[in-house]
Amino acid sequence: MHLSLQQVQAAHPAARRGATPALRGITLSLRAGEQVALIGPSGAGKTTLLQVAAAALRPASGRIEIDGAEPWSLPVRALQRLRGRLLLAPQVPPLPPRQRVITSVLAARLPAMGLWTSLRSLFYPVDIPGAHAALERFDLAEKLFERVDRLSGGERQRVGLARALLAPASLWLVDEPLSALDPRRAEQAMAVLLDEARSRGATLLASLHQVEVALQRFPRVIALRDGAVFFDLPTAEVDAERLRQLYAQHEEELHAPAPSADTPAPPPRPAVMHCR
Repeated sequence: MHLSLQQVQAAHPAARRGATPALRGITLSLRAGEQVALIGPSGAGKTTLLQVAAAALRPASGRIEIDGAEPWSLPVRALQRLRGRLLLAPQVPPLPPRQRVITSVLAARLPAMGLWTSLRSLFYPVDIPGAHAALERFDLAEKLFERVDRLSGGERQRVGLARALLAPASLWLVDEPLSALDPRRAEQAMAVLLDEARSRGATLLASLHQVEVALQRFPRVIALRDGAVFFDLPTAEVDAERLRQLYAQHEEELHAPAPSADTPAPPPRPAVMHCR
C-alpha cells in the first residue's frame, strides 16, 4: 500500500486542549512494499504519526492518503474496509489477560471473518496450525494454549508481533516492537518482520528506539524531532553528525544499551492494536 501525508498537523490522543501539536506540518510518502524505520527522541511524535497513518487518529489539518484514498472522506463502511487492510501494533499489545494465546493471535484474522466465524473462533479456534506456525517464528509455539497473564512482557510483545503474520493487512505500522526484548530476541523479531513484509510485498513503517537496528536493517530512515521531519534519507547517508543533532539533549537515548533480559509483563494500559 502507498502512504502519503501532506502538511499533517495532529495532537496526541491524550493531549489537553490547547497543547502543542504532536505533529507539525508532516509531509512524507512511502511507496508500496517499502520498509522504513522511524526514529527520534522521546516526544518527537512517532506514536502519533503511526496512529494518523493507520487512520486511527484524525489529523487537525493536512491530508493523508492511503492507496490514493483519503480515509476521513470515505463512508463508514469503506473506512472500515480500508482499516481492515492496515495493521497498527502498539508497543504494549492490548492482549486480554485471561485470554489464551491462540485466541489473541487469531484475532488478527477477524477483519477477514464473518460474524459467525469470528464468534465461533472464540471457543473453537479456526486455524490452530496457522497460529502455531506464526508463534513458532518467534520461538513461542509452546505457549499456544497458555493464558496471556502467564506470559512475561517480552513474550507478550512477541505474541503481538505474531499477529502481524496472520493479519490480512498490507500496511504494517509497528510501534517500538523491540522495547521488551533482549538483544537475541530483538534480532530474531526484526528479521521475521522484515522477511515477512518483503515476501508479502507489505509496506512497513516501524518506530525504533534502537538506532543501530534502524541503520543495520532498514534501507531508509525517517527521523522526527519536535513533531517535524528532521531528515528523511537512505540509511547510507545517515551519519554520526546528523544523529548527534537529532538527539541533542537526548544523548542517553541515542546511546542507550539494549535490554539484557526479557522484561516482566507491564501492567495493562489503554492501547490500540487493530487490523480492522
